[in-house]
Amino acid sequence: MAVTIMLVLAVMQPSLAGWLVLGALAVAFTTWIVNRTPPAEQSHLPVAMDAQVEAAGDAGLMADVFEASYDPMMIIAGGEADDIAGRRILLANAAARELFPISNSGTLLVAVIREPGVLEAVDEALFLNEACRVDYIGGGAQERHWRAQVHPLPARDGQGRQEPLALLTLKDETDLRRIERMRVDFLANASHELRTPLASLTGFIETLRGHAKDDPKARDRFLDIMATQADRMSRLVADLLSLSRIELNEHIAPHGRVDLARATSDVLDAVSVISRERGVTVRADLGIGGADVIGERDEIVQVVQNLVDNALKYSTAGGHIELTIERDRSLDETMVSRMQESTRLSLVTPDREQGARYVVVTVRDHGPGMAREHLPRLTERFYRIEGQKSGERQGTGLGLAIVRHIVIRHRGALSVESVLGSGALFAAAFPIAPQRQLTSAETLEEIL
Repeated sequence: MAVTIMLVLAVMQPSLAGWLVLGALAVAFTTWIVNRTPPAEQSHLPVAMDAQVEAAGDAGLMADVFEASYDPMMIIAGGEADDIAGRRILLANAAARELFPISNSGTLLVAVIREPGVLEAVDEALFLNEACRVDYIGGGAQERHWRAQVHPLPARDGQGRQEPLALLTLKDETDLRRIERMRVDFLANASHELRTPLASLTGFIETLRGHAKDDPKARDRFLDIMATQADRMSRLVADLLSLSRIELNEHIAPHGRVDLARATSDVLDAVSVISRERGVTVRADLGIGGADVIGERDEIVQVVQNLVDNALKYSTAGGHIELTIERDRSLDETMVSRMQESTRLSLVTPDREQGARYVVVTVRDHGPGMAREHLPRLTERFYRIEGQKSGERQGTGLGLAIVRHIVIRHRGALSVESVLGSGALFAAAFPIAPQRQLTSAETLEEIL
């Protein structure tokens, strides 16, 4: 009864005294609960429950962290020290399962990673109890740089014996390596290729300041040459920046949707003026209907533009260029020869995927062609075939290098064929975009 009165007073009078009363009641209630609990359980039960809850919570939290980690992580069991095929993957998080073909617990490590440096680092962690770091480059069409970190773990009981364990973590350093390489390559290429036009400009400026200052004809001629050199430098810097940007994002596949036929038609409209000036006819067979591919429109347009520009450079007045689009081709069908008695070389070959289909754009010129030994180096930066002229407007030597890296980024294929004295043919293939559901308005437009 007294406790009830105290509780009522505390509620009705929310003062410091009231709160003290409530605190006293809480202490009294706790003491009553403890007194009703058997002495043996008072000392052990609360502590045991806290430990179990804390352990279960920590284990679940660590499992969630392991699974959600952005970096691929694997727990490796050692087996016998002299049996390299005995290294097994006990656990792998989602990032590792997405990167490697890990079917279940017990997958052999050598079936997933064959890099000797990584396997040696794993052995040192398992059997020498030493943490190791090693760099390696992943295989496939898209080159990726990895930093492998291996840490020893406490051994566990396995098959009646202590089995060593190690944690293997992979850190993707592709972006860092690409940025560094891009910086080094840009500085090296820019300093090398800009030296000639800059020297030419400097020489003409000195000439104009000297004896040609009062010669209108010489001045106009020198200014035209200087304008040409300045234009070449501008195109060179633009191509270098474009190539560096593409290389930086080469490992990131695009997800857009592009109508290759329509993009090719836009390129043909853009080069029509130049082709007429040079007296070169462009014969296009773009087919009927859309040719949707997975890609980024600006980059795909750049591929077609560079291939057509390259064909125009090596075509003589009165000649012609043939441009075609082939739909729904398998990877093997993209690699067939399209010129009789030609030498063919694959410049980019994508990873084979089950059921993958492609749209192919081919560009053929009827210029001087190329000898077999030149084909492997066509996509190198600034590579030029000695003795061949490429029209009045000299290129930067980066066009085919840009084409190659764009095709790699798009998970496509690129090949070249040539017959010396009869021209060359380039074929670029892009993966077909999945079919999409048309809206009623789009369906009506297709019907009309």
